[in-house]
Amino acid sequence: MQRRPTLEDVAARAGVSRALVSIVMRDAPGAGVQTRERVRRAADELGYRPDPRARRLRQHRTKLIGVTFTVGQEFHADLVDGLYVAADDLGYDVVLSGITPHRDEPRALRTLIDDRCEGLVLVGPEAPTRRLLELAARVPVVVLARRVRGVDAVRSDDAAGAVLGADHLIALGHRRIVYLDGGRAPGAAERLRGYRRAVRAAGLPEQIRPGGLTEREGAAAATDLLAESDLPTAVFAFNDRCALGVIDVLIRSGRKVPQHVSVVGFDDSPLAGLAHVDLTTVRQDSAGLAGAAIHRLVGRLDEPPATPDVLDLVREPALVVRGSTSPPGRTNDLQS
Repeated sequence: MQRRPTLEDVAARAGVSRALVSIVMRDAPGAGVQTRERVRRAADELGYRPDPRARRLRQHRTKLIGVTFTVGQEFHADLVDGLYVAADDLGYDVVLSGITPHRDEPRALRTLIDDRCEGLVLVGPEAPTRRLLELAARVPVVVLARRVRGVDAVRSDDAAGAVLGADHLIALGHRRIVYLDGGRAPGAAERLRGYRRAVRAAGLPEQIRPGGLTEREGAAAATDLLAESDLPTAVFAFNDRCALGVIDVLIRSGRKVPQHVSVVGFDDSPLAGLAHVDLTTVRQDSAGLAGAAIHRLVGRLDEPPATPDVLDLVREPALVVRGSTSPPGRTNDLQS
């Protein structure tokens, strides 16, 4: 295995001292322009790269922000991208620790703590409040996309977002609107509450069915609806992935979206805007949420308050109307 170039190697190639190479690599004062160019040219020729871990150890700070997220959740991926951007702007690096079916949340957290992350951003954590409070007592924590009493949180107003989606369908004239619930997922209780608020205000019956977070769960819910004699004119899914599963099953069964059934999602994932999907959905401000979470955490790390207060920052979502919704079709349309 080829040895990694060192400061001494760069110094020998550039014909200067190791201390001078260190000055140049740190962009510290004490070296002339020509010397800096010679040292950097030698470093490039050798393939030398400064070791950020060594620098952090010297500074007695890692400047690392640990992030847990669920692999496969598109909205989580959008948030992670925003976290990278915001952390970089503030001079911090992000360490990701993914949660998968074979790697649970506690293990993801242990990895970040073992890596000496100074603070944590937890994207949609499912751990109980008690455990999150215990974690926040050991290391600064900001929870993203979920409300946790006693822990800093940055989230969308999920209830208001669900009201937007349901009100849109009601305004189009839909009276049989099925809501596919997200179960115990972060934000699910709030979205369910928003749906109920909207249909009750319109004097409509609540029609709530198990949904989920994935295309498979949405497809299963749509299959169950098709087995019933009275198909609803609209389906409001917990998230975009669930909505995509619904659309797939409806199309395969010969139903048209939105002519036969209108479909609304939540999150405005990248797939929602594709021409062949064209999903009406509720958009969350992923960049704004990520930026607010990083700024809150860095504020705690750089200037820790003596008696920190707990923040619950809520951002308003927005409705994005596309081609998957329209006024309910006539009865004879269902025969076409």
